[in-house]
Amino acid sequence: MSRGAAAMASEILVNIREEVTCPTCLQFLTEPLSLDCGHTFCQACITADNKESVTGQEGERSCPVCRTSYQPRNLRRNQHVANIVEKLREVKLSPEREQKRSLCVRHGEKLLLFCEEDGQVLCWLCKRSQEHRGHHTLLMEEVAQKYQEKLQAALERLKGEQKEAEKMEVQVREEIATWKNKIKNERQNVQAHCMQLRGILYSEEVKELQKLKNEEGLILRNLTDSKYELVQQSQLVRDLISDLEHRLQASAVEMLQDVNGVMRRVSREDSSSASMGRKYCK
Repeated sequence: MSRGAAAMASEILVNIREEVTCPTCLQFLTEPLSLDCGHTFCQACITADNKESVTGQEGERSCPVCRTSYQPRNLRRNQHVANIVEKLREVKLSPEREQKRSLCVRHGEKLLLFCEEDGQVLCWLCKRSQEHRGHHTLLMEEVAQKYQEKLQAALERLKGEQKEAEKMEVQVREEIATWKNKIKNERQNVQAHCMQLRGILYSEEVKELQKLKNEEGLILRNLTDSKYELVQQSQLVRDLISDLEHRLQASAVEMLQDVNGVMRRVSREDSSSASMGRKYCK
């Protein structure tokens, strides 16, 4: 097989690996189960999610990826994906691709340096270029541990924030359900009372019901908006966690590539989560 064909085959292999990776644990799918929306998860991962998630209607759960509702009884085993995973476990990336990851795409030299100003990995020719001249550069080995610790700390912090966001999301859902039940009971009480005085109090019944309807609409709109904000925040944090976990499991080159940009994203999520936490803790 030619070098170009081998590279293409390796690229296809990487794409296939991504397709059979669980969105929850980021590992190869184990005993894969598919939802009605088409997303597939490890049996253990989706079962754990079922135990923790809150139902909208009796028996319903939401897909962790797209939030589409599904019935746990409709989960189906995906034998085709299971067979693909079994074969992929025996396959490794080609040596050419592994070697290419450690080379500068511009100069073809080995990536050995790290520019702290730009947060980029460099080769010796990059360091001498006009773009990085005068910048503070260090050997990757000297900074890899420091950034790994930063990324790990950021990952743990974001996981904690994700749990808090999910907890607040659950609280909002429970509050919505409570308000719905309260309004339902109030409506029944009003109707029962007005039934006895229908002849002379019909107009009063209409007024009270309208008041309750307006109150219900306002409260549920506010709570629904809060729920949507929390779902969006949780998804952003989940995506960033996935990126951080991928970097921490990857080589030093991939971990440090645009690491400053990642840390800025982490900082923004920290600020956003703190602001949202203050909002819902009032």
